[in-house]
Amino acid sequence: MSRIAKSPITIPAGVEVKVEGSTVSVKGSKGQLSMPIHQMVEFDLSDSTINMKWDQANKKATALAGTTRANVANMVSGVTQGFEKKLTLVGVGYRAQVKGKVLSMNLGFSHPIEFSMPEGIVIEAPSQTEIVVKGIDKQLVGAVSADIRAYRPPEPYKGKGVKYADEHIVRKDAKKK
Repeated sequence: MSRIAKSPITIPAGVEVKVEGSTVSVKGSKGQLSMPIHQMVEFDLSDSTINMKWDQANKKATALAGTTRANVANMVSGVTQGFEKKLTLVGVGYRAQVKGKVLSMNLGFSHPIEFSMPEGIVIEAPSQTEIVVKGIDKQLVGAVSADIRAYRPPEPYKGKGVKYADEHIVRKDAKKK
């Protein structure tokens, strides 16, 4: 039994949810998102809630119902509040700067790294060592943050690199004689 799929999704005021065939669309104040849904999962739309329906004897349908419910709930919260990930640059001379639709980073390489923003993502650099990735699609915000972090992941000895703001780096001791 999927406990996640059993709980209903509340639709806030100002959010429109449409199910057309095998696609669900969510429209809110920040934008619009759509996602294909599997035929094993159905939606029961009322005025202010969405309930999931599926064959509870089928394990695959149960798993799909929980995943689909979580994805639709993320879509609803994305079009109302949006999502953001904060990254921190740790290291001497490591800095970031936004130039139009391009994030330019100096990460200790011989050249600056130019990262172009995908559609639907806004990247800000409030200071030279902070990067904030914002958007309405939770999966896309996480993927862009992971791509930026992958240029220079934090190393375990000094902790230098690009890390998430809430990430804890497990430190290692230096070599002992």
